[in-house]
Amino acid sequence: MFIFDFILVFFSLLVLIIGVLVGVAFLTLMERKVLGYIQLRKGPNKVGFMGLLQPFSDAIKLFSKEQCLPLVSNYVFYYFSPVMNFFISLMMWLSFPFFSYFLSFNLGMLFFLCFSSLSVYAVMISGWSSNSNYSMIGSLRSMAQTISYEVSLVIIIISFLVMTSSLCFYDFFKYQKYLWFVFLMFPLSLILFVSMLAETNRTPFDFAEGESELVSGFNVEYSSGGFALIFLAEYSSILFMSMICSLMFFGGDLYKFIFFIKIVFFSFLWVWVRGTLPRYRYDKLMYLAWKIYLPVSLCFLLFYLGLKTLCWVFII
Repeated sequence: MFIFDFILVFFSLLVLIIGVLVGVAFLTLMERKVLGYIQLRKGPNKVGFMGLLQPFSDAIKLFSKEQCLPLVSNYVFYYFSPVMNFFISLMMWLSFPFFSYFLSFNLGMLFFLCFSSLSVYAVMISGWSSNSNYSMIGSLRSMAQTISYEVSLVIIIISFLVMTSSLCFYDFFKYQKYLWFVFLMFPLSLILFVSMLAETNRTPFDFAEGESELVSGFNVEYSSGGFALIFLAEYSSILFMSMICSLMFFGGDLYKFIFFIKIVFFSFLWVWVRGTLPRYRYDKLMYLAWKIYLPVSLCFLLFYLGLKTLCWVFII
């Protein structure tokens, strides 16, 4: 019986990882198509029907290119940090709330927060081990940004957890049966979305990859497979953050097709923001995190604590 369960879990894991990787492949295609139409051009449309095979040809091209190794780099760290980055982004998906519970457990939200915090180390090691000034500055920027926005992100998530009185993702689904949290916690939902943009280093907060001043940021020395793994990790995180948004304040109806349409909608928002907004100024980015989002999220946390206490008093 134990062996059968083990095989079942292993098979489910395999399906989940393949699903995420295929989703990431088509997310990159959607991004290029949407950016193309925003800029009044077609986007990829030659490889396969309407460019559907473009992500796979890109993957083959990237993984078959020559791997460059900078002479002065710290070889082991340089080589394994993209693998660590990709592994961490895939590990976050283990907290995905399946109906069969699978690996989704009562502390799923804590698991997600732990692994999203660890991604900072992968970026830091990538920048440091390359022994390049550009990559070092890019990784320092990325670390400062991620740590700053993580503070407000965690406080906002605690506000949501106060409302559900649970650390389990599945409870968001149960608590939003009659009213979505986006109506009950509207300003916080918007702040959470912006904080997630900053967490995933996306426009207008893509300071880790400021092409105009840092060539390509912390991944400047990476090519072929290493670059592909960093790229996959970023887009896997975007998909996961879209899932979190859909689950936490857009109903979270996990077992309906509409849930996945919501995930696609949030992924589209990530791309739409990239095609619309210019890059923020770095001092304004930090000002936004520490002087606006942090006090506002703390005030809302106290408000929802009071609201929850009031509800308990009236129920009792």
